[in-house]
Amino acid sequence: MANEALAEIGEMVVAALDPDVSRWEIIRDQLVVHARRGAIGKVLTFLRDDSNCTYSQLIDITAVDYPEREERFEVVYNLLSMKRNDRIRVKVTTDEDSPVPSVAELFPCATWFEREVWDMFGVFFENCPDLRRILTDYGFEGHPLRKEFPMTGYVEVRYDEELKRVVYEPVKLTQDYRTFDFLSPWEGMTPKLPGDEKADTAGDESAKGA
Repeated sequence: MANEALAEIGEMVVAALDPDVSRWEIIRDQLVVHARRGAIGKVLTFLRDDSNCTYSQLIDITAVDYPEREERFEVVYNLLSMKRNDRIRVKVTTDEDSPVPSVAELFPCATWFEREVWDMFGVFFENCPDLRRILTDYGFEGHPLRKEFPMTGYVEVRYDEELKRVVYEPVKLTQDYRTFDFLSPWEGMTPKLPGDEKADTAGDESAKGA
């Protein structure tokens, strides 16, 4: 869809939903709408039901973590209009404590998406019918896609043959972290690597031919 048509939809959505929609923008040929957190249900209902929009499919809900912001999380809703074959992205912001209204009543598939965002980022969805972890194990602590979560995690899981059950243990690194100088990342590198002598021989032969 041409950017002019996207701009028309953006202007129409802002005019119809002001002040619940603060602004719109076009990023990489896709319309992005910024909405008020508490009005996400109203905004998605309008985008789904309005004859000029018809964004009837909720494709995904995800989030982005910006720890430096007061409201560190951007919750992102991706919708598809099959009638016009184009997509729209709706964004709301929240912090670690403020819940986002669930949209599971509007789009039943949202339950799974909201569970994933809760599991990975710790964003709480108010009135979600089944807000449980979905990707991590029972009893898992923390939310793996938050920026402060360590790359290695906190615990590792293995099956213990003696106990005949799964056990949880603190993470043990097989080697210490290395600090590279970005000039010679391999410790103990020799001046010449195996095979370099062939390049020298080829250079000598070329010189003789000249």
